[in-house]
Amino acid sequence: MTDAAPDSVVPDPAVPETLAPSPGSAPPIAVPALEIRGLRKAFGAKVAVDGLDLTVPTGSFYGLVGPNGAGKTTTLSMATGLLRPDAGTIHILGTDVWRDTVKAKSLVGVLSDGIALFDRLTGEQLITYHGLLHGMDRETVAQRTGELLDLLDLRSAGGTLVVDYSAGMTKKIALGAALVHAPRLLVLDEPFESVDPVSAANIRDLLAGYVHGGGTVIVSSHSMDLVQRMCDHVAIIGSGRQLAAGTTDEVRAGSTLEDRFVELVGGRHHSEGPSWLRTS
Repeated sequence: MTDAAPDSVVPDPAVPETLAPSPGSAPPIAVPALEIRGLRKAFGAKVAVDGLDLTVPTGSFYGLVGPNGAGKTTTLSMATGLLRPDAGTIHILGTDVWRDTVKAKSLVGVLSDGIALFDRLTGEQLITYHGLLHGMDRETVAQRTGELLDLLDLRSAGGTLVVDYSAGMTKKIALGAALVHAPRLLVLDEPFESVDPVSAANIRDLLAGYVHGGGTVIVSSHSMDLVQRMCDHVAIIGSGRQLAAGTTDEVRAGSTLEDRFVELVGGRHHSEGPSWLRTS
Protein backbone atom coordinates (compact mmCIF):
# COMPACT_ATOMS: atom_id res chain seq x y z
CA MET A 1 0.00 0.00 0.00
CA THR A 2 1.38 3.43 -0.89
CA ASP A 3 1.79 6.27 1.59
CA ALA A 4 0.10 8.91 -0.53
CA ALA A 5 -1.49 11.75 1.40
CA PRO A 6 -5.19 11.13 2.10
CA ASP A 7 -6.35 14.16 0.14
CA SER A 8 -4.70 12.79 -3.00
CA VAL A 9 -6.54 9.49 -2.96
CA VAL A 10 -9.70 9.02 -4.97
CA PRO A 11 -12.41 7.76 -2.55
CA ASP A 12 -13.49 4.18 -3.08
CA PRO A 13 -17.05 3.95 -4.46
CA ALA A 14 -17.84 1.30 -1.84
CA VAL A 15 -17.75 3.99 0.85
CA PRO A 16 -20.12 6.98 0.56
CA GLU A 17 -18.28 10.29 0.66
CA THR A 18 -20.08 11.30 3.86
CA LEU A 19 -18.68 8.25 5.66
CA ALA A 20 -15.08 8.49 4.43
CA PRO A 21 -12.60 10.31 6.71
CA SER A 22 -12.47 14.02 5.97
CA PRO A 23 -9.29 14.76 3.95
CA GLY A 24 -9.14 18.27 5.33
CA SER A 25 -8.67 16.98 8.89
CA ALA A 26 -5.90 14.53 8.04
CA PRO A 27 -2.63 15.01 9.94
CA PRO A 28 0.76 14.91 8.21
CA ILE A 29 1.38 11.46 6.81
CA ALA A 30 4.54 11.08 8.98
CA VAL A 31 2.39 10.93 12.14
CA PRO A 32 1.50 7.30 12.98
CA ALA A 33 -2.16 6.46 13.35
CA LEU A 34 -1.31 4.77 16.65
CA GLU A 35 1.95 4.90 18.57
CA ILE A 36 2.42 2.90 21.78
CA ARG A 37 5.57 3.04 23.91
CA GLY A 38 6.35 1.05 27.06
CA LEU A 39 2.72 0.08 27.66
CA ARG A 40 2.11 -1.93 30.80
CA LYS A 41 -0.97 -3.22 32.61
CA ALA A 42 -1.23 -5.68 35.49
CA PHE A 43 -4.26 -7.12 37.22
CA GLY A 44 -2.95 -8.04 40.65
CA ALA A 45 -0.04 -10.43 40.13
CA LYS A 46 -1.02 -11.08 36.50
CA VAL A 47 0.85 -8.91 34.00
CA ALA A 48 -1.39 -8.63 30.93
CA VAL A 49 0.72 -6.16 28.92
CA ASP A 50 4.43 -5.98 29.60
CA GLY A 51 6.30 -3.01 28.13
CA LEU A 52 4.65 -3.21 24.71
CA ASP A 53 5.84 -1.00 21.83
CA LEU A 54 3.72 -0.72 18.69
CA THR A 55 3.59 1.67 15.73
CA VAL A 56 0.66 1.57 13.29
CA PRO A 57 1.33 3.60 10.11
CA THR A 58 -1.36 5.97 8.92
CA GLY A 59 -3.30 4.52 6.00
CA SER A 60 -2.50 0.91 6.87
CA PHE A 61 -4.74 -2.10 7.34
CA TYR A 62 -3.09 -3.48 10.47
CA GLY A 63 -3.61 -6.92 11.97
CA LEU A 64 -2.99 -7.61 15.66
CA VAL A 65 -2.74 -11.32 16.41
CA GLY A 66 -1.80 -13.44 19.39
CA PRO A 67 -2.96 -16.43 21.41
CA ASN A 68 -5.72 -16.23 24.00
CA GLY A 69 -4.48 -14.23 26.97
CA ALA A 70 -1.73 -12.52 24.96
CA GLY A 71 -2.98 -9.04 25.91
CA LYS A 72 -4.61 -8.00 22.62
CA THR A 73 -7.94 -6.83 24.05
CA THR A 74 -6.26 -5.19 27.04
CA THR A 75 -3.90 -3.32 24.70
CA LEU A 76 -6.71 -2.09 22.47
CA SER A 77 -8.81 -1.08 25.47
CA MET A 78 -5.96 1.10 26.75
CA ALA A 79 -5.19 2.45 23.28
CA THR A 80 -8.77 3.68 22.85
CA GLY A 81 -9.23 5.24 26.27
CA LEU A 82 -11.36 2.47 27.80
CA LEU A 83 -8.79 1.23 30.31
CA ARG A 84 -6.07 3.26 32.02
CA PRO A 85 -2.55 1.82 31.72
CA ASP A 86 -0.16 1.41 34.64
CA ALA A 87 2.69 2.82 32.56
CA GLY A 88 3.55 3.88 29.03
CA THR A 89 2.32 6.38 26.46
CA ILE A 90 -0.30 6.12 23.72
CA HIS A 91 -0.80 8.59 20.86
CA ILE A 92 -3.56 8.53 18.26
CA LEU A 93 -2.55 10.67 15.27
CA GLY A 94 -0.24 12.66 17.53
CA THR A 95 -2.79 13.15 20.33
CA ASP A 96 -1.92 11.74 23.76
CA VAL A 97 -4.85 9.48 24.65
CA TRP A 98 -4.59 10.02 28.39
CA ARG A 99 -3.77 13.76 28.32
CA ASP A 100 -6.44 14.77 25.81
CA THR A 101 -8.90 11.89 25.97
CA VAL A 102 -11.85 13.73 24.45
CA LYS A 103 -9.93 14.73 21.32
CA ALA A 104 -8.36 11.28 21.00
CA LYS A 105 -11.72 9.55 21.21
CA SER A 106 -13.13 11.85 18.53
CA LEU A 107 -10.48 10.47 16.14
CA VAL A 108 -11.24 6.81 16.69
CA GLY A 109 -14.12 4.41 16.13
CA VAL A 110 -14.15 1.32 18.31
CA LEU A 111 -15.79 -2.08 18.01
CA SER A 112 -14.93 -3.92 21.24
CA ASP A 113 -15.48 -7.63 21.60
CA GLY A 114 -17.97 -8.42 24.35
CA ILE A 115 -18.78 -4.81 25.33
CA ALA A 116 -22.49 -4.35 26.07
CA LEU A 117 -24.49 -2.08 23.78
CA PHE A 118 -27.58 -0.02 24.53
CA ASP A 119 -29.62 -2.95 23.30
CA ARG A 120 -33.02 -1.55 24.27
CA LEU A 121 -32.64 0.88 21.39
CA THR A 122 -33.43 -0.09 17.82
CA GLY A 123 -30.51 -0.46 15.42
CA GLU A 124 -31.34 2.87 13.82
CA GLN A 125 -31.59 4.57 17.22
CA LEU A 126 -28.26 3.11 18.36
CA ILE A 127 -26.32 4.50 15.40
CA THR A 128 -28.18 7.81 15.71
CA TYR A 129 -27.34 8.02 19.42
CA HIS A 130 -23.63 7.48 18.75
CA GLY A 131 -23.66 10.18 16.09
CA LEU A 132 -25.33 12.68 18.40
CA LEU A 133 -22.85 11.86 21.18
CA HIS A 134 -20.10 12.94 18.79
CA GLY A 135 -21.76 16.34 18.35
CA MET A 136 -23.08 15.78 14.84
CA ASP A 137 -26.22 17.57 13.67
CA ARG A 138 -29.38 15.49 13.31
CA GLU A 139 -29.64 15.86 9.55
CA THR A 140 -26.12 14.50 8.99
CA VAL A 141 -26.67 11.72 11.51
CA ALA A 142 -29.90 10.67 9.79
CA GLN A 143 -28.23 10.60 6.36
CA ARG A 144 -25.24 8.56 7.54
CA THR A 145 -27.39 6.19 9.59
CA GLY A 146 -29.46 5.34 6.52
CA GLU A 147 -26.34 4.76 4.43
CA LEU A 148 -24.79 2.53 7.09
CA LEU A 149 -27.93 0.44 7.50
CA ASP A 150 -27.90 -0.14 3.73
CA LEU A 151 -24.16 -0.93 3.60
CA LEU A 152 -24.46 -3.42 6.46
CA ASP A 153 -27.62 -5.08 5.12
CA LEU A 154 -29.59 -3.97 8.19
CA ARG A 155 -32.18 -1.68 6.61
CA SER A 156 -35.03 -4.12 7.28
CA ALA A 157 -33.85 -4.57 10.88
CA GLY A 158 -33.34 -0.87 11.57
CA GLY A 159 -36.57 -0.66 13.58
CA THR A 160 -35.88 -3.82 15.60
CA LEU A 161 -34.48 -3.67 19.15
CA VAL A 162 -30.80 -4.60 19.25
CA VAL A 163 -31.55 -7.07 22.06
CA ASP A 164 -33.44 -9.13 19.48
CA TYR A 165 -30.55 -9.17 16.99
CA SER A 166 -28.49 -12.27 16.27
CA ALA A 167 -24.81 -12.24 17.27
CA GLY A 168 -23.78 -11.40 13.70
CA MET A 169 -26.30 -8.58 13.38
CA THR A 170 -25.11 -7.16 16.70
CA LYS A 171 -21.54 -7.09 15.39
CA LYS A 172 -22.67 -5.24 12.28
CA ILE A 173 -24.73 -2.62 14.10
CA ALA A 174 -21.82 -2.03 16.50
CA LEU A 175 -19.60 -1.43 13.46
CA GLY A 176 -22.13 1.06 12.14
CA ALA A 177 -22.02 2.93 15.46
CA ALA A 178 -18.20 2.99 15.27
CA LEU A 179 -18.25 4.43 11.74
CA VAL A 180 -20.99 7.07 11.94
CA HIS A 181 -18.71 9.97 12.94
CA ALA A 182 -16.20 9.19 10.13
CA PRO A 183 -13.22 8.50 12.43
CA ARG A 184 -9.61 8.67 11.26
CA LEU A 185 -8.83 5.33 12.95
CA LEU A 186 -10.97 2.22 13.33
CA VAL A 187 -10.10 -0.30 16.06
CA LEU A 188 -11.97 -3.56 15.61
CA ASP A 189 -11.72 -6.46 18.07
CA GLU A 190 -12.87 -9.72 16.38
CA PRO A 191 -15.19 -7.89 13.92
CA PHE A 192 -16.02 -11.01 11.88
CA GLU A 193 -16.88 -13.35 14.71
CA SER A 194 -20.42 -14.79 14.21
CA VAL A 195 -20.83 -12.85 10.95
CA ASP A 196 -22.06 -14.85 7.94
CA PRO A 197 -19.74 -15.15 4.89
CA VAL A 198 -21.71 -12.76 2.67
CA SER A 199 -21.86 -10.06 5.32
CA ALA A 200 -18.17 -10.62 6.11
CA ALA A 201 -17.27 -10.09 2.45
CA ASN A 202 -19.33 -6.87 2.37
CA ILE A 203 -17.64 -5.63 5.55
CA ARG A 204 -14.19 -6.38 4.10
CA ASP A 205 -15.07 -4.33 1.02
CA LEU A 206 -16.31 -1.50 3.22
CA LEU A 207 -13.12 -1.50 5.29
CA ALA A 208 -10.90 -1.69 2.21
CA GLY A 209 -12.70 1.34 0.79
CA TYR A 210 -12.29 3.15 4.11
CA VAL A 211 -8.52 2.57 4.06
CA HIS A 212 -8.32 3.55 0.38
CA GLY A 213 -10.04 6.81 1.33
CA GLY A 214 -7.36 7.69 3.90
CA GLY A 215 -8.46 5.88 7.06
CA THR A 216 -6.54 3.37 9.15
CA VAL A 217 -7.91 0.05 10.40
CA ILE A 218 -6.58 -2.09 13.24
CA VAL A 219 -8.11 -5.57 13.37
CA SER A 220 -7.61 -8.04 16.19
CA SER A 221 -8.48 -11.54 15.05
CA HIS A 222 -7.71 -15.20 15.65
CA SER A 223 -8.10 -15.98 11.95
CA MET A 224 -4.60 -16.02 10.48
CA ASP A 225 -5.91 -16.58 6.95
CA LEU A 226 -8.23 -13.57 7.22
CA VAL A 227 -5.47 -11.32 8.54
CA GLN A 228 -3.02 -12.51 5.88
CA ARG A 229 -5.52 -11.75 3.11
CA MET A 230 -6.75 -8.39 4.43
CA CYS A 231 -3.86 -6.72 6.21
CA ASP A 232 -0.76 -5.06 4.78
CA HIS A 233 0.86 -4.82 8.24
CA VAL A 234 0.71 -7.18 11.20
CA ALA A 235 2.02 -7.55 14.73
CA ILE A 236 2.23 -10.80 16.68
CA ILE A 237 2.11 -10.44 20.45
CA GLY A 238 2.50 -13.01 23.19
CA SER A 239 2.54 -12.66 26.99
CA GLY A 240 1.92 -8.94 26.59
CA ARG A 241 5.03 -8.35 24.45
CA GLN A 242 5.66 -7.76 20.76
CA LEU A 243 7.16 -10.84 19.11
CA ALA A 244 7.20 -9.54 15.53
CA ALA A 245 5.89 -6.53 13.63
CA GLY A 246 6.12 -5.07 10.16
CA THR A 247 4.56 -5.58 6.77
CA THR A 248 2.66 -8.85 6.45
CA ASP A 249 5.31 -10.23 4.07
CA GLU A 250 8.11 -9.28 6.46
CA VAL A 251 6.44 -10.98 9.40
CA ARG A 252 5.55 -14.10 7.36
CA ALA A 253 9.21 -14.40 6.32
CA GLY A 254 8.40 -16.66 3.38
CA SER A 255 6.02 -18.88 5.33
CA THR A 256 2.31 -18.63 6.03
CA LEU A 257 1.24 -16.26 8.78
CA GLU A 258 -0.21 -19.19 10.72
CA ASP A 259 3.05 -21.14 10.62
CA ARG A 260 5.03 -18.05 11.61
CA PHE A 261 2.57 -17.41 14.43
CA VAL A 262 2.98 -20.95 15.78
CA GLU A 263 6.76 -20.71 15.48
CA LEU A 264 6.90 -17.49 17.51
CA VAL A 265 4.22 -18.26 20.06
CA GLY A 266 4.95 -21.94 20.58
CA GLY A 267 2.75 -24.36 22.48
CA ARG A 268 1.70 -26.63 19.63
CA HIS A 269 1.32 -30.29 20.62
CA HIS A 270 1.77 -32.98 17.97
CA SER A 271 -0.49 -35.68 19.33
CA GLU A 272 -3.29 -37.90 18.12
CA GLY A 273 -4.94 -37.65 21.54
CA PRO A 274 -5.78 -40.40 24.04
CA SER A 275 -6.69 -43.86 22.80
CA TRP A 276 -10.25 -43.59 24.07
CA LEU A 277 -10.97 -40.87 21.48
CA ARG A 278 -10.23 -43.28 18.62
CA THR A 279 -13.24 -45.38 17.62
CA SER A 280 -11.43 -47.92 15.46
